[in-house]
Amino acid sequence: MTPPPSSSSSPSFDALVAEGAAVPTEGWDFSWFEGRATEERPSWGYARSMGGRLAGATAVLDVQTGGGEVLDFALGVAAPHRPPLVVATEGWPPNLAKATALLHPRGVPVVASPDDAPFPFADGAFDLVVSRHPVVPRWTEIARVLAPGGTYFAQHVGPGSVFELIEYFLGPLPEENRNARHPDLERADAEAAGLEVVDLRAERLRMEFHDIGAVVHFLRKVVWMVPGFTVEEYRPRLRDLHERIRAEGPFVAHGARQLFEARKPHA
Repeated sequence: MTPPPSSSSSPSFDALVAEGAAVPTEGWDFSWFEGRATEERPSWGYARSMGGRLAGATAVLDVQTGGGEVLDFALGVAAPHRPPLVVATEGWPPNLAKATALLHPRGVPVVASPDDAPFPFADGAFDLVVSRHPVVPRWTEIARVLAPGGTYFAQHVGPGSVFELIEYFLGPLPEENRNARHPDLERADAEAAGLEVVDLRAERLRMEFHDIGAVVHFLRKVVWMVPGFTVEEYRPRLRDLHERIRAEGPFVAHGARQLFEARKPHA
């Protein structure tokens, strides 16, 4: 591992924090983190696998598409065998605008739909529902809009994801917080909604934050990690973490990811 740069050559705490606080947070493009933070990717390669599923579908719904980046990539993989109908939903206005601009040229409508609202589609409308990192999977709604024999194919955030960073700012969390999103619980919820889980895989993946600007931008972008995060409120902890990274090297955390494939039985 490369030793941390000397204090005389590296940007100051204030400069790094200001940079991380100024970067736009819309969408799910993480290219800004290049050289500043790293994250292992799950072995299954969700976006590319999703493209293969799209190529064999006829009507597709992408739930909580974010800025549309994953769906846009998957459609590129699926071409020229893309489905005749592809629709996406998004609930956060800045992401909605970004996804619309990205996906409209591909002929994909992006429908405004709050994360906690019923899907604005008829029963059995889709033979494939996909989602990457939904806030909460709406199992009853997923089952409702799937046609008999249809598939839900998604990547979820797993239990205790990035808790090293969360607890650095919030302190130790209750055990029930660590077990939220557990794959066994999600399997039970999917089955209670009438779906058959045909594949469920889980991996824990290393993340590294190389400077405090990357931490600031990450917590601004993934807002549910440290709810209500602001630089002003957490400046003392940010400064301590900055000094720790300078002295010891990257701050290490671990993300949890789960691959779900569930099928709606034929009547």
